[in-house]
Amino acid sequence: MSKVNAKPVRAFAYLRVSGRSQIDHDGFPRQRLAIQQYAISNGIKIVKWFEERGVTGSRETMDRPAYSAMLAELLGDGVGTVVIERLDRLARHLMTQEAAIGDLRKNGFELLSVAEPDLCSDDPTRILTRQLLGAVAQYDKSQIVAKLRGARMRKKAATGRCEGRKPFGYYEGEQVILDRIRALRDGGVTYAAIAAKLNSEGVPPRKVGARWHPGHVHGLLHLKPLMGSQAKV
Repeated sequence: MSKVNAKPVRAFAYLRVSGRSQIDHDGFPRQRLAIQQYAISNGIKIVKWFEERGVTGSRETMDRPAYSAMLAELLGDGVGTVVIERLDRLARHLMTQEAAIGDLRKNGFELLSVAEPDLCSDDPTRILTRQLLGAVAQYDKSQIVAKLRGARMRKKAATGRCEGRKPFGYYEGEQVILDRIRALRDGGVTYAAIAAKLNSEGVPPRKVGARWHPGHVHGLLHLKPLMGSQAKV
């Protein structure tokens, strides 16, 4: 029977992006398009998409929400095939890759990769290639982490701060509160009295539902002042 007339293979698609900031960018659209094109060319019908949102591929286990849900549904309604864009979307850690592939095969499931034909072949060369690619992905991830850590350390050494939680005074309205706290303190008001006054007046801290405390006030007064251009208005 020709491929055109053959009954399409029913499959699930598994997609993953590692950072929350990547969810709204091209990670998912790129993976989805690649899998769709692969499915059309290979007589596969994607019946459900599983998207792993903001989960790093360097985790040493596959204990993930979307992946676990997909496993629970495999073989339901005759689906036993999983399609990924490439192996590092499944995982970046080499041992995690091999464990996941072995677990899928042990349970009779087929894993297909758009970028890596014959991904699960028993051919020794294919196994070596798969493991080499996994090792490269793991190395690349380690290099990225090391570079980011180095950049943060250099920035902290130069400015006293690095990217992360923005200091109080950065967001709209906070600088006014900070200026008032400083004025009260300059007038001789204690940290405890300042906190009590802010609470009694209903002045909101950054965290919703929180209350002002003397230690909080003390910490804000000892922050490095923001440059005027840095405040978000």
